[in-house]
Amino acid sequence: MKKQFIIYILLVFYVTINSSCTKDLKLTPTSIISVNSFWKTPDDAKGGLYGMYDIFRSLTQANLYLLGEARSEMMGNGIQNADYRIKYFENSLNATNADLNWYIPYRIVDYANLVIKNVPGITFPTESAKNSILAQAYAMRAYIYFTMAKTWGDLPILTEPTDGYDAKTTFRLREPVSKIFELIKSDIDQALKLFPDSKFPVGRSTWCKPATYVLKGDVYLWTGKIMNGGTSDFTTALNALDSAQTSDISLLTNYSDIFSYTNKGNKEVLFAAHFQDLEANNNYFADMYIAPGDIPPTIDQATSAKLGIGGNYNWWAPTALVRNQFTNDDQRKAASFLEIYSHIGGVDKFVTSVVLKGNGFIKDGVRRFLCDVIIYRYAELLLLKAEAENALGMDPSVEMNAVRKRAYGDNFSAHEFVNGSKEVNDEAILKERLFELAFEGKRWWDLVRFGKAFEKVPSLQGRQSSSYLLLWPVTQQTITLNPKIQQTTGY
Repeated sequence: MKKQFIIYILLVFYVTINSSCTKDLKLTPTSIISVNSFWKTPDDAKGGLYGMYDIFRSLTQANLYLLGEARSEMMGNGIQNADYRIKYFENSLNATNADLNWYIPYRIVDYANLVIKNVPGITFPTESAKNSILAQAYAMRAYIYFTMAKTWGDLPILTEPTDGYDAKTTFRLREPVSKIFELIKSDIDQALKLFPDSKFPVGRSTWCKPATYVLKGDVYLWTGKIMNGGTSDFTTALNALDSAQTSDISLLTNYSDIFSYTNKGNKEVLFAAHFQDLEANNNYFADMYIAPGDIPPTIDQATSAKLGIGGNYNWWAPTALVRNQFTNDDQRKAASFLEIYSHIGGVDKFVTSVVLKGNGFIKDGVRRFLCDVIIYRYAELLLLKAEAENALGMDPSVEMNAVRKRAYGDNFSAHEFVNGSKEVNDEAILKERLFELAFEGKRWWDLVRFGKAFEKVPSLQGRQSSSYLLLWPVTQQTITLNPKIQQTTGY
């Protein structure tokens, strides 16, 4: 990690940006700066910041989805051999086959640490410009540690740049997850203090104050449920979500418009990882579509029109368990996935299903999967708020019905949410999150937070005694590189 860091310092990514941050995150190297001259000017600070976002985009390209949803009931075998993905949805991960490591997350943390350490010493035209950069670094560090803590539990804590080679810097023990969340919460509060206002950057592809408030709500709901934070944490979560809701956000009328390549940075988005043609490779949605040669020639015209030109391969596909829970009058069904049937001799034969969210655009006859990966959006804010309200014994009907009105349109009356017991409401909120956020990398962590993973994931049913399965094993490579790292208990 340290060698990579030095390379990135020597070859700094400079960005064409305006004062409110660019939507394109164009990370084209246009100059080389020596170590001695770096971290001297506002442009240096911006270069370091956008280096952080570049590595973050690498995380969201596939690994963030694998961590956040792959182990749930969402995906199963497609036309092709699902290969390494099988161990996720079959929950057969172990110390030997674990393949997602800490390398990319800690590189992002390292960039954030560099910004936090060095930017205070740089003179900016305005203090607010400096504070905005620092706030983004604190928010990013909090989000990455939150992601890792949900996945692995105990972690090494790094709050200084890894610019040394001594054993003290290099070999760190895993700290208790409670300490990780102390850092996460502190970083969030620091970010919220530093953001000069609640405005959204152009493109909504960098951290901002409203998105950080949603992160705070997300974090405190997790600690309220998983770490016995209880009423205090639920109240903090609700207050943070209320603060985010006052910003310039709204639900789009057409659900599919949220994810359109031509509609990036729309008003439902609070924060997204930006993907742009000529800047990035396909993201994880490419693995959920279908190759042109695998499309049956006997599909009906409506399916053919909706599918359009194929792209990549159908490595894995939405499961029947998930697909069958959607009703046809829910616009989210038609916008989220498509079932493909061949029609031969009057008989319909199921072939596979594909994910339509994130299906990108066509260029020169080739489908490019470069829709933004949305981290937080307004509908999730509403559902997080409903969850917090229900945990506090309040009625979550307003938030639940706001989401359902958009989903069901003229048929809303048949799906109107009616307040019930905490247990009944929780089940409804969890299911609404399934419908609303399918294939957005949320489901596994939702199941863990609601305490439903062993109940709703077929490959985990009957394995409740193996609670360690809610965490991930540490890769053997990680342990080999740092002998102080102990394997996750149980693996």
